[in-house]
Amino acid sequence: MMAFTHIPVLLDECMDALNIQPGGLYMDATAGLGGHSAQILANGGKVLCVDRDPQAIAKLHERFANHPHATIIHGNFFDCKRILHGLGISSLNGILADLGVSSLQLDDPSRGFSLHKDAPLDMRMGNIGQTAADAVNTLDERLLVDILTRFADEPYARRIARAIVTARASAPVTTTLALANIVRDAVPAAARRDKHPARRTFQALRIYINGELDRLPAALDDMFDCLAPGGRFACISFHSLEDRIVKQAFARQCQGCTCPPDFPKCVCGKTPRGRKLGKPRTPGQEELAVNPRSRSAKLRAIEKLDTPEAGKDESVVKIAF
Repeated sequence: MMAFTHIPVLLDECMDALNIQPGGLYMDATAGLGGHSAQILANGGKVLCVDRDPQAIAKLHERFANHPHATIIHGNFFDCKRILHGLGISSLNGILADLGVSSLQLDDPSRGFSLHKDAPLDMRMGNIGQTAADAVNTLDERLLVDILTRFADEPYARRIARAIVTARASAPVTTTLALANIVRDAVPAAARRDKHPARRTFQALRIYINGELDRLPAALDDMFDCLAPGGRFACISFHSLEDRIVKQAFARQCQGCTCPPDFPKCVCGKTPRGRKLGKPRTPGQEELAVNPRSRSAKLRAIEKLDTPEAGKDESVVKIAF
């Protein structure tokens, strides 16, 4: 058994939000190295460990080999309903989705996620599809500007995009340090003083090639639909774009009557499907001291209410698990 040094983010807060029930069925929708999954199992739950990364799946099989209550699934949480349908499962007691890049991906230079280590410019979470190098070397300047602006709010998006296009005209940009150096040289000197100036560029490219935000709103709604009444959904985001989408998705589920306030009675018939579980949670000083990568993490949680609409989704078939 190999050693796992990964520190799961907001572990205690996640377990508190999920309120693990002995024998309950949970999905760790972005299982990574299995830190959260292991704690769900330790608290008496059964867990579906889902991840799109084949390297993570291999690690999960190793970690939970022969564990009777852990099921490893190579898949994407965007396809939550299809995954459950394939297993013949109708609903879950809880779902955890950690939307961040895993330590496995960050710490492996060959994956190309880190701007501090020279490696092929990859950044794919699932090892399929176009790479960051493909995007950097083929997208036109206007689209590069749009990606940097939309997905990272990069103030120097135009300067960086122009520098990329100029550099690739001489030779393809194929490595992480090559891109990092292009960005560094493109921004004003004042922008190089604190955090690495390429940090936003790497974030934007990663989000773009992995489609992290495009399907996220629908995926959050689908995962909520997969909960049994009383089931809980905990979601960890790591930047403002993700958190805004999570916040809006949870607000939709908690929204009740939408009739104008001057109506004498409700005619829309809408009732809340969920309730928020307190305020967003962030890491405390103790966690930050041992896991600085958790500094931008934010946990939101919601519970599905027992409403007349609950359980009407017939897209999955109920069986014992």
